[in-house]
Amino acid sequence: LGQVYQLFVLPTGSLLLAVHFYSSPRAPRIPSTALGVLLLLLSALLAYAGIRRSLRSSSLLVPLCLTLSAFWSGYGVILILEGQGALPDPGDARDALVPGLATLTLALLLVALVGFLCGEPLLALVAAALSLAGAHELALHCSSSLGPSAVACSHLLVCLVGGYFALGRTLYFLTKGKVVLPGTDLAEKKAREQARGSAGSTNAFAAAGLLLNLLSAGVFGCKLLGVTHRLFLGHVPWLWAAGTYQIGICVLSYRAMDVLMATAFGFTSILKFAGGYSLLYPTWQPEEPSFPTPFLVVFSILFAVLALFLSLQSPVDGLYLLVFVAYCIALACSPRGFFAGGPQGVAVAIFVSSALVALIHLYNGRARAKISLGKGAVKALLARSSLLKLREGPDLHTPYLGYSKYADAEVLAYACSVLASFALTATGDPQAPLATVVIPWVVVAGGILKLLCGSVAFARGKTLESSAFILYSVMWIIWGLTRYGGLYGTARSFHAAVGIVAFMLFNSFIVFCSLFLNMAWFFYSLTFMLIAVSFLLDAIHALPAGYDIAATLIFGLVSFYCFLAALSSSTFEDCCFPSMGRPMVQLSGVGAGTTKCLHLPARKASSVKRIADILRNGGTCGIPTDTVYVLVAACSRPDAVEKAHRSKRQAQDRPMSLWISSLKQLEPAKHLFSPLLWDFMEAAWPSPISLVIPRGEWVDFLGMKDSAKYVGTPQSVAIRIPDCSVTTHLIDLVGPIVVTSANPTGEADTTHHNQVYAKLGDKVDAVLCGGPSPENIASTVVDCTKIDSGNIGFFRVGIIPKSQV
Repeated sequence: LGQVYQLFVLPTGSLLLAVHFYSSPRAPRIPSTALGVLLLLLSALLAYAGIRRSLRSSSLLVPLCLTLSAFWSGYGVILILEGQGALPDPGDARDALVPGLATLTLALLLVALVGFLCGEPLLALVAAALSLAGAHELALHCSSSLGPSAVACSHLLVCLVGGYFALGRTLYFLTKGKVVLPGTDLAEKKAREQARGSAGSTNAFAAAGLLLNLLSAGVFGCKLLGVTHRLFLGHVPWLWAAGTYQIGICVLSYRAMDVLMATAFGFTSILKFAGGYSLLYPTWQPEEPSFPTPFLVVFSILFAVLALFLSLQSPVDGLYLLVFVAYCIALACSPRGFFAGGPQGVAVAIFVSSALVALIHLYNGRARAKISLGKGAVKALLARSSLLKLREGPDLHTPYLGYSKYADAEVLAYACSVLASFALTATGDPQAPLATVVIPWVVVAGGILKLLCGSVAFARGKTLESSAFILYSVMWIIWGLTRYGGLYGTARSFHAAVGIVAFMLFNSFIVFCSLFLNMAWFFYSLTFMLIAVSFLLDAIHALPAGYDIAATLIFGLVSFYCFLAALSSSTFEDCCFPSMGRPMVQLSGVGAGTTKCLHLPARKASSVKRIADILRNGGTCGIPTDTVYVLVAACSRPDAVEKAHRSKRQAQDRPMSLWISSLKQLEPAKHLFSPLLWDFMEAAWPSPISLVIPRGEWVDFLGMKDSAKYVGTPQSVAIRIPDCSVTTHLIDLVGPIVVTSANPTGEADTTHHNQVYAKLGDKVDAVLCGGPSPENIASTVVDCTKIDSGNIGFFRVGIIPKSQV
């Protein structure tokens, strides 16, 4: 259904454009502003459609949807600007649209080519028709001899393909699969993808990110080649649309566990925002913006280091990033920055190289026989070295505790700190020239992207790191906009000083906590305190000459060291940089490396087997369930049941309960249960329903011996079969288990594996890590002690309501 939805959004946008081009230019059926707004809405739907595709899917729909969505976003904003009179000159609309149309024509032609080569004719036909429409519109703007009807016909072809697909899917559902039009059987296509297995690329979004580099490079390349007459406001939508979408692809690349490409897309998005801001700047300032040479040199160094490490993963991608190194150097050597011919010449090289590398990624994502990226040669070369060994395997990006859907974003966060700090070393009037530095470099790099990295760190369970990144990003954004963005004014404020002191107090707590994390983090947070102190001294008119530059340089150098260390630790098995993983103050607990408590990922069958061995040997473990996390012990080990009772400090009114995986485990004692109770248990389980049943001789069949006094009350016992495959498989291996909530008595339920260890510490022998609980509500507890008389009661109404019971 996701693919149906995607191919319905495409013809809708094409139908709007077909109507627009069929109408007379003097009396358009859809006004430019209205058409622009509609395209923006459809671009959001199309982006959502592309993101909905599974990360393991290598379908061409992902780059097709994301690339076309970015184009519609920029196209829609330009139409709005035209409708509102922001492009007054006769040639402004033409100069604004041509770079995006040229890029779209080539990008979708690449997608169509790969589609035809790799057996996706339907998508290839859609991409080819859209590419043809872009080519016709491009020709329309370059020559008045071609009418708009040719553009409309190409968009109608997309509508016809979408209508064919809709008809095919409708017939498929009405006939229950008996009538299938060629190319519309999604079940057959899905089976082919599953049979292909791991044929697709690891990062399905890399090709879309590379195609977006075409869009920004095309803007500056067209100016150099004379296709457009000048760089102005009309080109900003292309640059900022590409930058915004690349930030999204950066996040999606982290979700695809591709740290290096995610970092590369973060870097290139900064350049796009900077380029767009530079073109926007002359609208309120008479002169073109200037660029600080030291900062751009630092940016080129970051690109070069990233290219070096990316070459170990994919030499072709690493060589590709070297073009951006040249781009930053060209910007540093040109006082006019993006307006100079040197950087525009490198932009043409970026355009060509992006097209070639994107074609390779698109082809490798679908073809069985792949184009070699040179990774095998790198692995063979490093195999001869005893010092460097690449980190590989399915657990490459697994966090210390449990499982995360995202890879680590610390590399990009440290790089953003380097960029922001070196941007502040530029001298000049805080109210005018430096604003061109702070908006793209400090606010975008140090603020927005670091906020993104903090969110990713939080998703990985890194509470301290995420708090620091988010705090620093807020500091960069607020101070960058107020002090250096022209909002602060010449006056200083006592209230600003108070706010900075509050930030310093927060950071003091982070500095203290980083003592127990590692030395790199301690110096990273400590040197940021120097930045905050410079902000405070400036707010109270007491800033010594040169202190702010010295503070930013020190913080920038420390951030650069952390950037190198994070890159090294994510690439090599043994980190080449000292003091990254060792804390300054050693504690016995999480992160200290001396904890006795095992943390095993629940998605692995081998982990469940190890937990079962621990339980059979008398251990207690925290495990995930269909509700919240619980603490368990094997009924066959009375010593473990008593240990669980002691570690929990169990209250008399909260007795432990019994869990089984099947009623077959109670089959030997079936004659001790009433027929009605047995039938009710069969009907109720497996589910989050605990049944409190009369205590009897059946408890002796479980082998708890004297420890049975810790389970239930003298009159009754709570028992259930959980609706969780991991838990029931564990019980199959161990036998019936004793269960209690994984938290000290009186505290809230535990809903994450991190909380199990935080609350119970070394009192548990292992934790089976399943991430966040599927539900934050405990099970429903039903009183069945009087069920034979026709009455049931409720001790607790949890996730299952009374009516369902």
